[in-house]
Parts: sequence; structure tokens; C-alpha cells
Amino acid sequence: MSTAEQSASGSGRILVFAGGLCGAAGVALSAAAAHLGGAFVGTVASFLLMHAAVFLAIGLAGATRILRIASVILLVGLVLFCGDLLARDFLGGRLFPMSAPIGGTLLIAGWLAIAASALVRPRL
Repeated sequence: MSTAEQSASGSGRILVFAGGLCGAAGVALSAAAAHLGGAFVGTVASFLLMHAAVFLAIGLAGATRILRIASVILLVGLVLFCGDLLARDFLGGRLFPMSAPIGGTLLIAGWLAIAASALVRPRL
């Protein structure tokens, strides 16, 4: 196995791991939203569950470099966006100033990078 294949395989496992964590957290937060309420918990649960499937798909499909980079952008955006919303509900304040808008912008950029990956010809 070449170094590039090992690196891709490692990044795939990391993405599957991230997908599993997002899925578990999404289910747990869905239950928390039903029992505890909170203005943002349900929103965070939905975002985590939706993106869990993306990380699993990209991790299992043996993604291109652009898709792996897009996944990292999505993951960082998800942590910032969801972290800020959860901090508001559970800690009574923001994660840090502008964390939700920065995270949301990164989520949009990640999805645009995924779309752009469809326009790049694969190397033969």
C-alpha cells in the first residue's frame, strides 16, 4: 500500500469516526431536546445527524482530496456552529464572539467545496 493510499485510508477512518460521533451526539441531543427543551438543542441535533451521514459517505467512499478537504471544513464549521448554540443553551453564553457565524460560513463553504468537487476531472 502506497503512502497516499495509507493517508487516504487514515482520513477515511477519521471521517467515519467523526460521522459516528456526530450521529451518537445527534441522537442524544434529540432526546435532550424532547426532555429538557432549550432553544437550540433540537437545531444542533438536526445538524449533527445530517452531517453524520455526509462524513460516513465521504469516509467510506474513498474520497478525493477535494472531498476530504471539504469534510474538514464541514467538521470545523459544525464544531463551531453547534458548539456555540449548545454553549448558549447549557452555559448561558457564547462559545466565543462570532463562533456561530464563522461556523455557519464554514459549513456553507464546505458544501460549496463538495459541489465544486463534482466539476473537477478525476486523475487517471
